[in-house]
Amino acid sequence: MNTLSGSTHAGIPHQRWLRIIPPILIACIISYMDRVNIAFAMPGGMDEELGISATMAGLAGGIFFIGYLFLQVPGGKIAVHGSGKKFIGWSLVAWAVISVLTGLITNQYQLLVLRFLLGVAEGGMLPVVLTMISNWFPDAERGRANAIVIMFVPIAGIITAPLSGWIITVLDWRWLFIIEGLLSVVVLVLWAYTVYDRPQEARWISEAEKNYLVETLAAEQQAIVGKEVKHASLSAVLSDKTMWQLIALNFFYQTGIYGYTLWLPTILKELTHTSIGQVGMLAVLPYVGAIAGMFLFSSLSDRTGKRKLFVSLPLIGFALCMFLSVTLKAHIWLSYAALVGCGVFLQYAAGVFWTIPARLFSAEMAGGARGVINALGNLGGFCGPYAVGVLITLYSKDAGVYCLAISLALAALMALLLPAKCDARAENPRPINPRKREA
Repeated sequence: MNTLSGSTHAGIPHQRWLRIIPPILIACIISYMDRVNIAFAMPGGMDEELGISATMAGLAGGIFFIGYLFLQVPGGKIAVHGSGKKFIGWSLVAWAVISVLTGLITNQYQLLVLRFLLGVAEGGMLPVVLTMISNWFPDAERGRANAIVIMFVPIAGIITAPLSGWIITVLDWRWLFIIEGLLSVVVLVLWAYTVYDRPQEARWISEAEKNYLVETLAAEQQAIVGKEVKHASLSAVLSDKTMWQLIALNFFYQTGIYGYTLWLPTILKELTHTSIGQVGMLAVLPYVGAIAGMFLFSSLSDRTGKRKLFVSLPLIGFALCMFLSVTLKAHIWLSYAALVGCGVFLQYAAGVFWTIPARLFSAEMAGGARGVINALGNLGGFCGPYAVGVLITLYSKDAGVYCLAISLALAALMALLLPAKCDARAENPRPINPRKREA
């Protein structure tokens, strides 16, 4: 029996934990590497060669998320009604081409165009993979399954940081994009031969596991789906204020995440006055810390059913460490410890947060709902890096980091204000009824 699942259903095989989670995780890792390698390329020579200012660097880091908007809802709907496997397969091809082209650019405007196109190409990934997870894992397992997949952020950070520093040191920043782009082609082969959209399509799954999944997932949908919700339009769901609370929460969270992620190498380089290779090694530890706690928080949330609490607590810790990284900057290693602390809390909330839409929407609506929450929330991914770049230009890096801490504190407040029905074991939980808005 696979210990990852922690299932209480004795005798039910757990092949899905080893056959579905790893290829999804690897594809997500590649997407994130392509997304954040610019954070190392900038202080690694790209800014000097292309004449990029701090404001332009923030824009280049953030414009990705403008493109990221376009395929969020279509991706979620395709995963529900069509094939998420094919969607991600074509996405991997696009990631490879765009990343390689980025290594060949000659000016900052070409960079902006390619970063925007990379955002478009990656836009559907998260709602697609989360929908695929919801097709394979019942509610009692979904928090842990989401958390394992969302570990792609710290795992990608652990890989990208030293790899990027080494490639830039040995070759240059252009080869960083070319080499990491070619990795997408390798992952495409793995993806094509391992992943299935649903248990009914997989040839390797046992009848016992298939029947358990089909029956359990059907029972969950029967419990939460009413006629009004099943046939509701997405515009009707958007009329409910809880949906907008989730979007606002995700916006402030992503502002903090990507502001921190995309400026961390630059902040470390200025703090420690070391080479880009050494910065790459220093940047590993925050992501190691992130892995250490993600599974703990999601497991506690699954065990207790408390979603709001285990979203808000890590956000508070993230905001506090962000604040301390500035106030302690006179003491280099204490400030670095606070930056590591930021990494520790970086993704704790994410796995738990993405269990909430499945509690509020039918399967028919959940794919589109995830897309909207991720699309509009990830505008924070544009605002975070760009705001830090502008504040660095106008004031200092300290002002930029304080801005991120405030954003994370607001995200924690949004989590605490969510209704009780978001908790998995709230008394008499009900899905959002888009025709009866909350007072």
